[in-house]
Amino acid sequence: MSDELRSPIKHHLELHKRDPEWRMARFYSLMVERDLFGAVRLVRTSGRIGSNGQEMVEMFSNELEAGQALEALAAVKRRRGYRDL
Repeated sequence: MSDELRSPIKHHLELHKRDPEWRMARFYSLMVERDLFGAVRLVRTSGRIGSNGQEMVEMFSNELEAGQALEALAAVKRRRGYRDL
């Protein structure tokens, strides 16, 4: 397996936000993956805990860029009260 297919970056991150006072229980999932054609994708899924949520996919030219985007999005969510699962 080539070095390009292996990566030191975190490939999956799951964040949760719970606030019983507001009856809020939400999740935010970030995953870097390769599709069948080798393209690098950042898949974002979010919604209420227990639901399938909504999915958004962004394409990147390499895994490093996708990993940087994953970390930037995670930092924003953590500032908004989401915590690592």
